[in-house]
Amino acid sequence: MITATVTGNVWSTRHVEGIPPGAFLEVQIDGTESRLVAFDVLGTGVGERVLIAQGSVASGWFTGPPPPVDALVIGSIDATPNK
Repeated sequence: MITATVTGNVWSTRHVEGIPPGAFLEVQIDGTESRLVAFDVLGTGVGERVLIAQGSVASGWFTGPPPPVDALVIGSIDATPNK
């Protein structure tokens, strides 16, 4: 699992069959300059920090035949409140 920040939306008017409802997001992996495209079913927005699962764990989350999804947003990271 990795942490990242959403940097933008990736728009796709055509895609392979089997992609479930959701959105493609560009994210920057925390502490690096690396970016990747992750699939989001949570409705995450630009600027939010997220948790991402990759590989078979990401595609295995879906019911039915696994879609060709290699990175999946699985959570939104909340800011830690000051005590």
